[in-house]
Amino acid sequence: MTSFSIASPCTIPFPSRSTISKPFSSSFNGIRIAHYCPPSALSTRISHTITSSSSTVVMMAKREEELKEIRTKTTEQLNDEIVDLKGELFMLRLQRSARNEFKSSEFHRMRKRIARMLTVRRERELEEGINKRLSRKLDRKWKKSIVPRPPPSLKKLQEEEAAAEAKEST
Repeated sequence: MTSFSIASPCTIPFPSRSTISKPFSSSFNGIRIAHYCPPSALSTRISHTITSSSSTVVMMAKREEELKEIRTKTTEQLNDEIVDLKGELFMLRLQRSARNEFKSSEFHRMRKRIARMLTVRRERELEEGINKRLSRKLDRKWKKSIVPRPPPSLKKLQEEEAAAEAKEST
């Protein structure tokens, strides 16, 4: 008689059904084999991930602050800031294509901020009772009404260059 032993992630004997908390599964030559760990083994893994990701808790607080700040703005202010941020995002893409130095983390940060603003704007539309179809129609109209303007970073750069030229000419 042949017996097989399969090593599971937990080094304990197979528990009874009453102590099973969460199954871990793996596959072995097409056969599905489930491994079970007791709650004590899971709690050590979970507590390890919670303690190692303490910075995530701080990020959540910053995100809440940012959302409160966004919600205090009017819809017109939100629209203006969305246009500015999209312009900044475009400038970052230009810098990347020109192989200039830039912070790659800014892409993610700006896209997230734009998404939060668009979410708040949509929440306000829902409160007003604007359905999805009308919202898209208004969004198209708003996009057509946008007057192209340089993003704030480009304006700042142009002002610095003008100041440097004025300094050189005097």
